[in-house]
Amino acid sequence: MNTQPWIGKPWTDSVFILLPPFFSLLVIMLFPSLFQNDRNMPDAGWVILVLLVDVAHVYSTLYRTYFDKQALSNQRFLLWIIPALSFIGGIVVYSMSSLLFWRILAYVAVYHFIRQQYGFMRVYSRRENASRISKLIDTITVYTAAIYPMAYWHLSGPRNFNWFVENDFVFFPSAALRNVLGGVYFLIVAVYITKEIYNARTLRHFNIPKNAVIAGTLLSWYFGIVYFNGDMAFTLLNVVSHGIPYMALIWLYGQKQYKDPQKSGTFLRMVFSRYGVVIFLLLIFLFAFIEEGLWDMTVWQEHATVFGTAHLPALDVSQQLLNIIVPLLALPQITHYILDGFIWKIKKEEFKWSNEI
Repeated sequence: MNTQPWIGKPWTDSVFILLPPFFSLLVIMLFPSLFQNDRNMPDAGWVILVLLVDVAHVYSTLYRTYFDKQALSNQRFLLWIIPALSFIGGIVVYSMSSLLFWRILAYVAVYHFIRQQYGFMRVYSRRENASRISKLIDTITVYTAAIYPMAYWHLSGPRNFNWFVENDFVFFPSAALRNVLGGVYFLIVAVYITKEIYNARTLRHFNIPKNAVIAGTLLSWYFGIVYFNGDMAFTLLNVVSHGIPYMALIWLYGQKQYKDPQKSGTFLRMVFSRYGVVIFLLLIFLFAFIEEGLWDMTVWQEHATVFGTAHLPALDVSQQLLNIIVPLLALPQITHYILDGFIWKIKKEEFKWSNEI
């Protein structure tokens, strides 16, 4: 009997939720020349990592919210008030300071990324008959896996990559504090490993997916931020380890929920049918392409060759228009961050976490 706490089938979880951070690190090790410590990212890398993974995964939330008639009916107020208030708040903040806008968004994004890892750890720990101390060590370790690299970044100063824009974090360079936190970090990792070895020997069980989530978090955040100092390495380890598992979770949820005609319309039953993954991906890729095209034409103007606008005259957008355009284009991302704090608080009777798929 398989006692591992998979969400879907073991191979599905392994490939799309657990493997991405390990695969990303392997790619960097096999092709080190592509991940030198610099700030440059080729257009091909940007399209694959940023457009097709990072931005696209934001739109996968639509399948869990606005495309779901039942969710839209039951949570109508929440699903409309969040983007409305976010847009108004975005305009106010960006009008005050563009850097403040991106700084707030960056810290919200970091929180969102960290909480996702904690969430996966909790899901994969749901069948463990562990002590409170053991659960506390798991929680401390998965948070430390992400928070220490972020603290290292803040205490080191600017690196060859940014979360969104240059100086979107507040830096407090301190080598002494970095060393202290580094010692605490490795001590926590050692305690976790010791605890897992002890539990495996005494309980005769090793939770593969939970340990893979924690190990993947440790590796992707440490190597992406602390060990390497290049934009491509950071983006690959950061984006792939976050975006692909999120899209996989949306897909697994849809596969389980939308088999019931009473819980979905024709569109979602088609999307989450056996071959509907093509529609699932193409639609979010299309939304991502449109959004990034608008960003590039109005704000960044960095990837004209990707969007076929290289021969068009550059748009001269006034600051007054930017005060509206930037919060509007960032709205899908902001809404995704906030809604994600609500949509996965699933009651057991609504989503049976098991390997039925």
